[in-house]
Amino acid sequence: MELKEKQQRSPRQAQVDERVKPVARPKEKIQQQQSEEGAVAEESVSIPTDLESWIRNNAKDLKIRLTDRRWAAEVVNDFRENLLKFLNNEHPLFKSAECLNAGSYFEKVKIHMPDEFDMMVTFPGSPNLRLNLTKLDGGLFYRLDLTRPTRQPIKAFLLENTLTLSSSKVLNEMHRLVRKFLKTYKVPDECCRWEVNRKRVHSPAVTLSLFKTDKNSEELISVDVVPALEVQSWPVAVRNGPHVTNWLGKKALQDIRSLPCYFVPKRQKGRNLSEDAKESWRISFSHIEKKIITSHGNKKTCCESNATKCCRKQCLMLLKSLIEGLKQRFPKELDDLCSYHGKTTFLHTLSTRYDDAKWDPRDLPVCFLYLVRALEDYASRGNLPHFFVPECNLFSSFSQKALAFLANALKEQMREGLPLLKPPALVSPLIPREDLDETCNETFEERSFLLVHSVDAALMNKLGVAFAVVVGFAFYILFN
Repeated sequence: MELKEKQQRSPRQAQVDERVKPVARPKEKIQQQQSEEGAVAEESVSIPTDLESWIRNNAKDLKIRLTDRRWAAEVVNDFRENLLKFLNNEHPLFKSAECLNAGSYFEKVKIHMPDEFDMMVTFPGSPNLRLNLTKLDGGLFYRLDLTRPTRQPIKAFLLENTLTLSSSKVLNEMHRLVRKFLKTYKVPDECCRWEVNRKRVHSPAVTLSLFKTDKNSEELISVDVVPALEVQSWPVAVRNGPHVTNWLGKKALQDIRSLPCYFVPKRQKGRNLSEDAKESWRISFSHIEKKIITSHGNKKTCCESNATKCCRKQCLMLLKSLIEGLKQRFPKELDDLCSYHGKTTFLHTLSTRYDDAKWDPRDLPVCFLYLVRALEDYASRGNLPHFFVPECNLFSSFSQKALAFLANALKEQMREGLPLLKPPALVSPLIPREDLDETCNETFEERSFLLVHSVDAALMNKLGVAFAVVVGFAFYILFN
């Protein structure tokens, strides 16, 4: 698909952009400063033995159980394959659609349980289809316009002007198709069922939840199905690619820039949105993030054997766990905080602290604390640049009060020995197939028997307490 990019901004919009835009500094200077600050921090750090053990033990506990992984993979893979077949045959826009696995599970940095999966359903535009990209912010959100009217299947998703590609129409159609698919689809486990969640205004996904067939079942797995338009050329704002030359090498950067980019139907946040913002598309780099995190070493031999292992992924998993603990402890104050803030901090840190020797598994506690300090530093400065679009600040939605709270919370955690590194114990709701079968085979009489006996036991306990009180009172009257 050929692209032409244009920027249409009024003088007033230009003033708004300048006001929102973070203070720019030379990229090399920022990276050099971060590197120097990190070096000083590492030289002066002294970790108590108990804190070091606490970090190492938590890193071991973050791994997903093999039984949970197998069961979840079987259920999700079956869903993905059948949904893709359905979409290929159901709508001409998705005739050649493919499924791109993304997210923490496929990056192998998922923690605790395999309960969240991301699927990008990519549909390529026709080679003859030309697009104009109008940048709506620093380079993350765009309005997509055809250069001329078309009769191709994408025509059904254009606005009344017959040129602007509607993100809401594409997302609504994906919702409709997924609901239709579920009417005939059967989960491999007869004891489970998929349900489509309610739409979320700023979400680009059709979110589904897997439940057991019981009425009051807890959610077992959540899947985000995200439609994504594939485009071969990158927009001008991100065309240079991420700063990974010193870390991964020039060839790796060339390989990254040769990959297509994807646009997902995500509406911008904010009040009194313009019509463009309501139909905006956000550029997605999840496939590149997966590639980078999978091939994360400064040398190609990194993590190929036990002798060349590093602790990079462990550090990211620990940071995700700490963020999860902070959000559980302070849900209101840190409502806007998410794991992607930790992931972005991780990528920035890797690009400046790229030597494999600095990520030796024996130095796991030091490396992790370095990462925590980096996130605290970004929060203190109020600016966390997007790794691929540095002009966009991922902390822009945070209030000054929330940023100060986050920075102080991270400082307190490091002072107190990271008590929230391990959130409250989670019991895995995922049950292996044989256990599910036993649950399904339980008869109504068996459930009733257990219920009656549990009620009887509770009743007997209460009667016993009442009897003891009456006897005690009788003795008191008798002897007084």
